[in-house]
Amino acid sequence: MLNVRWSAIAALIVVTTVSACRKPAADDKKPATPAATQGQPTPPPIGEPIKPVPEQLPDVLARVNGENVTKGDFDKLIKQMEMSAGQSVPTERRDEVYRTALDQLVTYTLLSQEIKARGIKGDEKEVDQQMQQIRGQFKTEEEFTKALAGREMTPERLRSDITKEASIKTMLDAEVATVAPVTDADVREFYEKNPDKFKQPESVRASHILIPVPQGGDDATKKVAKGKAQSLLKQVQSGGDFAKLARENSSDGSAQQGGDLGFFTHGQMVAPFDQAAFALKPGEVSGVVETQFGFHIIKVTEKKDPSTVALDQVTDRVREFLAGQRKEERRQAFINGLKGKAKIEVLI
Repeated sequence: MLNVRWSAIAALIVVTTVSACRKPAADDKKPATPAATQGQPTPPPIGEPIKPVPEQLPDVLARVNGENVTKGDFDKLIKQMEMSAGQSVPTERRDEVYRTALDQLVTYTLLSQEIKARGIKGDEKEVDQQMQQIRGQFKTEEEFTKALAGREMTPERLRSDITKEASIKTMLDAEVATVAPVTDADVREFYEKNPDKFKQPESVRASHILIPVPQGGDDATKKVAKGKAQSLLKQVQSGGDFAKLARENSSDGSAQQGGDLGFFTHGQMVAPFDQAAFALKPGEVSGVVETQFGFHIIKVTEKKDPSTVALDQVTDRVREFLAGQRKEERRQAFINGLKGKAKIEVLI
């Protein structure tokens, strides 16, 4: 809702969901591709210790050219971040998240001072549109004001913040407007210097039928589940429709897609499933495979050998990535320049 001031910190909290037979997202080994980093909070350099944040925070956390960065604004930012993430800041990451949040507020304060000094004002039509868009998410004015109150916000304060952010955006857009465009030669140079980013490892597309075993299930429970899986395997081997059997019997989110898991590479699935799937040829069906989730029947439908994505297939994405990178570097240089000229006092 308020990207410049409130949204950037939420990316520090990652909530992952795990599909049966798939490893947690943090372990996924997906092909590397260029990804824009614009707007993401920057963690401290590797090896640089993070200064501990006191348990009890003072009323004023920092000053920017004499203007206070208050605990009240800081608390609102942390609360908004936690609401967006759906969880509290993890204790082990408190110092990191709080320091990043404080830096965001210092930067926001500095940019706010700069637009005021330059007399820059954002597009009022854009502000009106954003206000209408946010207001339109609620059925009544009462629901709207109640939701804002939950974030210690009023409609007037919301409009003021949106106006300020639109003004900051206008200023930053002007700063990056003169960035040199990305040429075909730039794209080719990046492609040739970063071959690993465009490698596609071996992958398979598979479907499965899962008969689950509850965590801590006893031998009798396992025996029943395995027996059901073996019965279904016989039906598949006798010509039964795999997708239909998956929809009717599988206990996994993929069941509605006939058990289809899409393409995956080595290491994305738990080991027994991974080994069984990659040992199959397209069209082949495994035996009953046991994993920590239960008993699976796996059918491989497609297989892709390792390859390198051709330049013409990624030209637009690389161009977009490099353009975003250049603009972000210019933005950051502009902000660093302002910080270099400002008197910034961090009091915690």
